[in-house]
Amino acid sequence: MPDLLIKNATIVNEGLKFKGFVLIKDQKIVLVREGAANFDAENTIDAENLLLIPGVIDDQVHFREPGLTHKGTIYSESRAAAAGGITSYMEMPNTIPQTTNQQALSEKFKIAERDSLVNFSFYIGATNDNLSELLKTNPEKVCGAKLFMGSSTGNMLVDNKESLLNIFSNIHIPLAVHCEDEGIIRANMDKFRADFGEEIPFSCHPLIRSAEACYKSSSQAVEMATKFGTRLHVIHLSTSRELALFKAGGNLKSKKITNEVCIHHLWFNDTDYKKHGAFIKWNPAIKTANDQTSLLEAVNNDTIDIIATDHSPHLFSEKQNTYFKAPSGGPLVQHSLIAMIELYHMGKISLEKIVDKMCHSPADVFSVSKRGYLREGYWADMVLVDLRNKWKVEKSNLLYKCGWSPFQGVKFHSNVHTTIVNGSVAYSEGVFAEGKPGMALTFER
Repeated sequence: MPDLLIKNATIVNEGLKFKGFVLIKDQKIVLVREGAANFDAENTIDAENLLLIPGVIDDQVHFREPGLTHKGTIYSESRAAAAGGITSYMEMPNTIPQTTNQQALSEKFKIAERDSLVNFSFYIGATNDNLSELLKTNPEKVCGAKLFMGSSTGNMLVDNKESLLNIFSNIHIPLAVHCEDEGIIRANMDKFRADFGEEIPFSCHPLIRSAEACYKSSSQAVEMATKFGTRLHVIHLSTSRELALFKAGGNLKSKKITNEVCIHHLWFNDTDYKKHGAFIKWNPAIKTANDQTSLLEAVNNDTIDIIATDHSPHLFSEKQNTYFKAPSGGPLVQHSLIAMIELYHMGKISLEKIVDKMCHSPADVFSVSKRGYLREGYWADMVLVDLRNKWKVEKSNLLYKCGWSPFQGVKFHSNVHTTIVNGSVAYSEGVFAEGKPGMALTFER
């Protein structure tokens, strides 16, 4: 008898929306069908009035373990991710120690195998002098390499021109790049420090980490990738100007240069600094309303390939500092899918497009094996969403270890009802299954 039947669901998958059912056995999907299910299973979920979509794949998170576990852990943040409908994540290397060699990379996988409630992979970090470690990376087991062309949390800036050329010309796995020009940023910092001292208003953040700084760095990355045939993925686009660097559409499995946008750059703009201050301070900075609008348009016209979070928890007390002392980043995994569905309720994006950019496209861009779609033979990662369950984000319902969210006070019209990971219910209606069903992602490269 099959393990789990989900019936009477409104399914959104591969550009289609239909009423149907999904059958799961031995952690895999064995049937996806339109219509009613006329048989039984060992367990059944009646998904009448619920939306069923593939599990979200978040290609950019910072879960802070090892070394920064007072901010978050693989356990705590994967738990929040499960409650947000994320069934797989790819985690960044700016931990302590930095994940810049194979031993550190292996240690992270061991922690996740023990503690992660959802599926996982980890980036190896690039430095000015670790090319040999990058080249040892197994492309079938590791999502990619992370390169900071602009400094951010963790001080992993790669600013040596020869090192950059060596990385771009030799790397054989996807290269996820943070693009901001350090020279422009430092000059802007000096200018604003001269004007304001240490009390720089947070509204100046997008002027310091400016659109010019983003475009100059992104254009350099695209130029090098084009020259060397690098598999480049430019993360967290924040400006309308950068969009001209990318081609819309195409086969994401073979596309050499891809990109992403993050939830905060679609939800906030520079007018929100007055209310939120340091709590929406990210690198790259949230910019103008025009940038915000252009980025969402680029999602809808397929110039942008992926929607991710850049989930980056810091303590509330750390965020209460002055501009230079308050760290950049914030927690998002619990609310990313629901925030995008809220934009659907506003008429700004379709459910089909959300599923494409948060589920299908990450799987295609990173060549994730048998995930990201509701397909027979694929791992049974999926999410049930109640589109008509209003709730308010409050401190009492937050799951992040850091205990705060930039969405506090926001009223959403939908919520994640159930998250299924590898055929097992990991989260349902506020209750977690602590059996730790997460698995290491594999990649078809």
